[in-house]
Amino acid sequence: MEKERSPKFSKPNFIQPEGSMVPPATPQGAILDEAPALVDESALKDAEDKKKKSQTPLSESLRRLRHDKRAVVCFTVIVLYILVAVFGPFIYTHIGADYKSDISNTTISSTIYRDFTHQEPDRKHEGPSAQYWLGTDSIGRDLFSRLMQGMLISISVAVIVEIIDIVVGVAVGVLAGYYGGWIDFFLARFTDVMFAFPGILFLILLVGILGPRIDTLSNIPVIGANGNARLVLVSLGLAVTVWPTMARYVRGQTLQLKEQQFIEAARTSGASDLIIILRHLVPNLLSIVIIASTLNIANTIISEAGISLLGLGVQPPGSSIGLMISDATSYMQYHPWEALMPAIVLIIIVLAFSFLGDGLRDAFDPRSKD
Repeated sequence: MEKERSPKFSKPNFIQPEGSMVPPATPQGAILDEAPALVDESALKDAEDKKKKSQTPLSESLRRLRHDKRAVVCFTVIVLYILVAVFGPFIYTHIGADYKSDISNTTISSTIYRDFTHQEPDRKHEGPSAQYWLGTDSIGRDLFSRLMQGMLISISVAVIVEIIDIVVGVAVGVLAGYYGGWIDFFLARFTDVMFAFPGILFLILLVGILGPRIDTLSNIPVIGANGNARLVLVSLGLAVTVWPTMARYVRGQTLQLKEQQFIEAARTSGASDLIIILRHLVPNLLSIVIIASTLNIANTIISEAGISLLGLGVQPPGSSIGLMISDATSYMQYHPWEALMPAIVLIIIVLAFSFLGDGLRDAFDPRSKD
């Protein structure tokens, strides 16, 4: 009888008494029901970690830039500015109706009266209309056409200056920072000498001396046919005075990069100095070059407009934003729109490049916010 009462010989369906410390049996399949949820959460977490690790520094910087609403808006404004300057004149001159001149009593097509050099003496100081979208100036020229030409001039000068600035500044900065020694000393002193030239004063001196000679190149298409021959001098003068700043930025960054392990590994593997500079240093300098160039474009546009405002840049019948403001200053009391309109466009594009440069700096170097 004792053996029957022993738990050893109890049946499988033996019921534990109340208050027993033995836990109830876990229902079959309960663990299987919870397992998929645990596996899914773990797999999702691993996928997110893998995605974060797979992002390159460039993609991470672009992601930060896309989240900067101010930079995105400024980039959109710059793109629209370029599109209007490049493609706007062709579209604008081909969508207007023919016009019958009261002076010559002839029919003039839109490709003529909407050209930025064409004058209609009987249409002076007109307000915005279907024929002239922004009105006319003091000698009957289409203000919208002249404004688009001025925008194109600003872009052209900025592109030429930045190409020279990047090529010369990066070359001097990389050579000085990478080799050091007497090369660094010589290039640093040469850069200091170039810094001694006041930008605007040097540009005024250059254009004042060589400008009249350059104006004789009016037989060259595009450059001199419309009074734009001095743009060559303006671009070269601005480039000469801005590249030392780029060289200093690049030199400082090169001094840091050349001590990194990947540069030491490239030297150990037998790579030449040229290969190290072109394949390892220059690609890692792109971020600072882009930021510095974007910020410098705003200064370039302002300088070109200032030179034209002083009468030393683009010459009539050519057009630039500075020249338009200069021509309209005599009529500010009665026709302020003629000067305010190009001034507003100049302010908008300068602010757009400045804010975009700030956004690029914050995106590529988040520590700059601290």
